[in-house]
Amino acid sequence: MVAEALADPETTWTMGGFGALARFGRRRDPSVAAPADGRPGHVTAFGGIALEPAASIPVAYETAFNGGWSHAVALCLPGARCPRAGAGPIRAAGCDHGALRAQNLGDKWFDLGLDLPQGRLLLRSADPDTLAHLAVLAGRTVADTIKAVRGLMTAADVVVTTPLGRIEVFGGAPASSDGPRAFLDPKILGLGRTHAATAPIPSGLVPVAQFTPPHPCRDGAGRPRPFDPGAHATFQAVLSRWGDPELVRLKARLLAGDTVAPLAANRATRAVSRLVQVQIAAAANQDSAKSSTDTPR
Repeated sequence: MVAEALADPETTWTMGGFGALARFGRRRDPSVAAPADGRPGHVTAFGGIALEPAASIPVAYETAFNGGWSHAVALCLPGARCPRAGAGPIRAAGCDHGALRAQNLGDKWFDLGLDLPQGRLLLRSADPDTLAHLAVLAGRTVADTIKAVRGLMTAADVVVTTPLGRIEVFGGAPASSDGPRAFLDPKILGLGRTHAATAPIPSGLVPVAQFTPPHPCRDGAGRPRPFDPGAHATFQAVLSRWGDPELVRLKARLLAGDTVAPLAANRATRAVSRLVQVQIAAAANQDSAKSSTDTPR
């Protein structure tokens, strides 16, 4: 499943956590190469991904919202493998010896010191001026220097490293809705969550990477398209295999015409009920304008 998703140019990927992550997409970029050392992944003109998913636990899920839904597959690790290092200051972290492009091997990078259980977020550069600006920030926190950090995130390479691989967003990459990009919000990060509350990740697991397969009602840029029953069926098969078994069974019962007794209703059953309703409506009415791809955790 993961290999097929990695091979699909319509699938997008994220690595990182709730409030700090990098996203990789290659739908519009035909210039795709492999990482420098042959790891599974892709490199484009604007960014790249290297994936080492063998130890991951896939969790497929759907989330309903007002009039639509999203879907994704989280690649998780046990919480014990994702300890929080605690927030710290920005610091020089030596040189990057695992870069996706040969030209970046040995480039200097700075760790932003984020309390991110999934991994680390670093800024990398070979440009003396960019490195000088990063050195000025060393010893201070991202929360205190967020404006300067965000400015440097457009000039330097943003690198998110995790136990399951890395995503790189190269300096100067356009802020495309479907291309590589990075996201950092100290306020969201400060909530201390590993993922959005709407994502039904089992207790004890931490989502480290995530991929979003093609959505039946939206293209990779989030634009509406006619309902695609093939894309819908493909993800339903993934959901049946890797989704929460209880929620999968409940959805099957509701699709067959069953109902949830009022006394048995809870947040999870109501969410699945809404999901079934909007998917039936989309399939029946080609209502593509009311669905979207999943947002970052």
